[in-house]
Amino acid sequence: MAEWRKGMVINYEGEYYIVLDFQHVMLGRGSAYVRAKLKNVKTGNVFEKNIRESDHFEEVKLFRKPGIFSYSEGDIYHFYDKETFEEINFEKEELQDAVFYLKENVEVNILYIEENPVGIELPNFVELKVIETEPGVRGDTVSGGSKPAKLETGKIIQVPLFINVGDIVKIDTRTGKYIERV
Repeated sequence: MAEWRKGMVINYEGEYYIVLDFQHVMLGRGSAYVRAKLKNVKTGNVFEKNIRESDHFEEVKLFRKPGIFSYSEGDIYHFYDKETFEEINFEKEELQDAVFYLKENVEVNILYIEENPVGIELPNFVELKVIETEPGVRGDTVSGGSKPAKLETGKIIQVPLFINVGDIVKIDTRTGKYIERV
């Protein structure tokens, strides 16, 4: 079996995955497999998969280049490479939920496999404006409950009761959760 490492990228069943975590599992009579937590490079979906020695996969090199989200036009999202200023486009379905964290000039990493752009990597945190939420009630505190709020990108998240329309909030892009008011 190949040498497994966290962060390695594999081509498995025609798709590219980043290995987030793995565990070697030995069964009786010498058979073994790896239980891997994989993240699909294109869709961002995370799942666990048991990969046996007989399963075919190959390690591939994933390159990250700094980029900036420029604008969207319909279902096409336009980025540019910060080093070469080359324009790179992705369709909305390729980016999946990442579109909810993109606003003009957000810095991202553009992911390349064999010189082909295959996806983006968001920053861990983004700051977005609240455009719709119920008004806060006097006396609301940080330790209180929560309410839904719609952000400028269309994403709806749970925020503390003291957050109002027009506030800028910091969001963790890995979990989609509110972190703090900016």
